[in-house]
Amino acid sequence: MEIARANVEAELERYHADCFAWAMACCGRDRTEAEDVLQTSYLKVLDGRAVFSSRSALKTWLFGVIRRTAAEHRRWRALRRFRSVSLTERADPSPDPAAVVGHSESAARLVGALATLSARQRQLLHLVFYQDLTIGEAAGVLGISIGAARTHYERGKQRLRELLTMEDDR
Repeated sequence: MEIARANVEAELERYHADCFAWAMACCGRDRTEAEDVLQTSYLKVLDGRAVFSSRSALKTWLFGVIRRTAAEHRRWRALRRFRSVSLTERADPSPDPAAVVGHSESAARLVGALATLSARQRQLLHLVFYQDLTIGEAAGVLGISIGAARTHYERGKQRLRELLTMEDDR
C-alpha cells in the first residue's frame, strides 16, 4: 500500500515528537546524533528508500526505520573511529554529568538502573513505557519475535525492581 507524499508528510508531522524521543533512545540520548538519525530516516521515507508495506501500524514501521538508521549511524561512526583512533585508546564509559542535571533524585536513580540493563531490554522498555507500543509492536520495531520481546520485557522489569529495591534498602 503506497501512501501519497502529502499524507506521508502529515503522518511524519503527527508522529514527530514520538519519533524524536525514540531516536534519542536509539542514540544514547545524544541529541545531535538523534537529530541526524531522524533526518536521515525521514529522507528515506520521503525519497522511497523505506517503503511502508502495511504489515504493521505506520508508527511501528517508522520506529523500525529509525532503529535501523541509528544502527547504520553507529556502524559508520565505529568504522570512522576505528580508522582514526589508536586501538589502545578507549572512550570514557562514565556518564555525561550534564545529562543527569535537572533530573530529580528518583529519576536519576531510574536512569542509572536503566543503564545497567542490556540494550535490548532498555529499548523494549522504552518503546512500551514511553512510546505506548504494545509488546508485539515493540517486537516489530526491534525485529525480534514476540516471545523474545516478552522475555526481555519481563527480565528488564524484574532487574529494575531489584536494582531500585537495593537502593531503597541502603
